[in-house]
Amino acid sequence: MIIIKNAAELAAMRESGRLAARVRDEVARRVAPGVTTGELAEYARELIRASGAKSAFFGYRGYPGQICVSVNDEVVHGIPGPRRIELGDIVSIDVGVSHGGFIGDTATTVMVGVTNREVISLVRATEQALAAGVAMARAGNRLSDVSHAIEETARAAGLFVVRAFVGHGIGRRMHEDPQVPNFGKPGRGPKLRPGMTLAIEPMVNIGTGEVDVQEDGWTVLTRNRRPSAHFEHTVAVREGEAEILSVP
Repeated sequence: MIIIKNAAELAAMRESGRLAARVRDEVARRVAPGVTTGELAEYARELIRASGAKSAFFGYRGYPGQICVSVNDEVVHGIPGPRRIELGDIVSIDVGVSHGGFIGDTATTVMVGVTNREVISLVRATEQALAAGVAMARAGNRLSDVSHAIEETARAAGLFVVRAFVGHGIGRRMHEDPQVPNFGKPGRGPKLRPGMTLAIEPMVNIGTGEVDVQEDGWTVLTRNRRPSAHFEHTVAVREGEAEILSVP
């Protein structure tokens, strides 16, 4: 069942989205050669606690990290730890916070002195795919219009969307209906209505959309072990343009 949020619930989601975005951006600024993914997660923990919120990820289905930090060929759900970031890496920072009974979820991919044009194109195209999906998240459109816009943007750049993992509805719970695939034909699925809240999150790879889940049960790698990028916003559907809730 898709849950429509009222004005008070949307106000609470603006706050949780704002907090998640602030943590995302502050942590992203700390990404640098020599920093460990665990240090980034610890900094996120401090920021989340100081804001009066809680990590929406920590303990979720047993996930052990405060945030997800995924490097290079890690698509999503990278577990923070001792890995040191190196020059030329791309690092996905995925943040979820719970505040006031609602969850904000957002992600960005940071380039660490990247000079490889193919990787730069990957990151930029993935961010553009997110923008294309958000632009279609307006009342009267169909859910698959969002999905199609994402896939077509990635495809136009010669890239491949991940099909095994998708975006999702969001609100009081991390994952609500509906699922939001990053692929598909337009004009299908439920009609978008004002008050729907979605976590739109393209995951885009070079060479293949196929992925493998690692033995830790969380970390997802590209099957060809080439880089992947990930961007995400929590948005609210309106009559006109969608409202991006995950802004600081």
